[in-house]
Amino acid sequence: MVQQIGKDIKKLVAYGLQTGLIEKEDKIYTTNRLLELFGLDELEDEGGEVSMEVEELEAVLGRMMDYAAENGMMKENSIVYRDLFDTKIMSMLVPRPSEVIRRFRNLYAENPEKATDFYYKFSQDTDYIRRYRIKKDQKWTADTQYGKLDITINLSKPEKDPKAIAAAKNAKQGGYPKCLLCVENEGYAGRVNHPARQNHRVIPVEINGSKWGFQYSPYVYYNEHCIVFNSEHIPMKIEHDTFCKLFDFVKQFPHYFVGSNADLPIVGGSILSHDHFQGGHYEFAMARAEVEKTFTVKNFEDVEAGIVNWPMSVIRIACADSSRVIALADIILEKWREYTDEDAFIYAYTDGEPHNTITPIARKRGGKYELDLVLRNNITTGEHPLGVYHPHAKLHHIKKENIGLIEVMGLAVLPARLKGEMDRLADAILAGKDIRKEEELEKHADWVDEFLPKYEPESRKSKDELMEILHKEIGYVFMQVLEDSGVYKRTEEGRAAFERFLNTIE
Repeated sequence: MVQQIGKDIKKLVAYGLQTGLIEKEDKIYTTNRLLELFGLDELEDEGGEVSMEVEELEAVLGRMMDYAAENGMMKENSIVYRDLFDTKIMSMLVPRPSEVIRRFRNLYAENPEKATDFYYKFSQDTDYIRRYRIKKDQKWTADTQYGKLDITINLSKPEKDPKAIAAAKNAKQGGYPKCLLCVENEGYAGRVNHPARQNHRVIPVEINGSKWGFQYSPYVYYNEHCIVFNSEHIPMKIEHDTFCKLFDFVKQFPHYFVGSNADLPIVGGSILSHDHFQGGHYEFAMARAEVEKTFTVKNFEDVEAGIVNWPMSVIRIACADSSRVIALADIILEKWREYTDEDAFIYAYTDGEPHNTITPIARKRGGKYELDLVLRNNITTGEHPLGVYHPHAKLHHIKKENIGLIEVMGLAVLPARLKGEMDRLADAILAGKDIRKEEELEKHADWVDEFLPKYEPESRKSKDELMEILHKEIGYVFMQVLEDSGVYKRTEEGRAAFERFLNTIE
């Protein structure tokens, strides 16, 4: 085992050289740091050059953690403690923040895209973004009347074992870092209830005169999925400054879109306590959707405005002058915050609690700055306790979680349980089983009864054919999830109600 750990140390150093994480002058230094980490005094000199492919990283780290577990270097040999320890291993190869920032800024001076290309690759090479886990995610597209929707079953977040869950529950609830988005995560060793970030580096950016951080999501739901976060731990808020910040970021990184989750529970993101945006180098179905009806706002004749052909209620405004887009967005936000239409079941307040907010997404298209404003409302009722404009109960067997920014734009992030459930559901249908008598699958029974008759028996004779059908039908469910989340339904009554709101914008 000692001989193998020595070989793996050499391979990891070779990986660092190959990826550019370390330079040739760092080779001896990095080797010695790894020897110290594993409690070794020396390496056996076996001669010859050692090489390592990027694809080998998971296996090499796996063997290193096995060695650590066998030699009492980890509290337990479980996924949580292994993740803490392999991050520590990778930190031995990662440059100091100042070096990473310097390189990013030098490349940015040449071209912003060169800078983000470098940083995205760097974030993967350090194993902050675990390529080998991301590859496990199931991804496909679904053709709908609104275009191709993106569907992903998220398998890259590891399932915690019961011991680790118990340990996290009993662990002292530390206040440092205050949350997963705080800048203090950079270089943090982690603990059983907080991930290690020793291999993580943040790029400081100034947005609208304030200090923010730029990083990638470790789970990359789409290409170059980035997070831009306030350097201070302050709550999310959609306001005039939000629009200014979004466009300031787009001007600095014109090849990226950027958007914000709404600032109210149910319709907001999972972290409302820390002001942040999400962006990236990707075109979502909503961005491809066209304006189906234009309108003009008095004194804003220079700003293009229209309703987007999308299951949710989206106003798109665009102009070559971003300040004009922001000025109109301010008016729309102000009007929507206070807008009530009882006939359409839209209430700005109940018992003093606000319900109306907006999910904004900014981009540059051609020579114009474009802003999509998605109207949101988080009111609940006895019939819909999780939200009237939220996936309704009949869809919860597929998607029950909040509809945040990513879903709004047309990408379904579905729970890992669906991988196994769909596999077993296909087997059950093929075997002619009564799905209502299958405990794990019973929740899907009404859905199967609804869609299966649409397909001729000849077209669903094999498991592959059935899986294709299930993927297609999951896409239709996600379309309905978005339609449920829209405040104005795509009916004659819904369009008329949308028009009533637009008539208040002046």
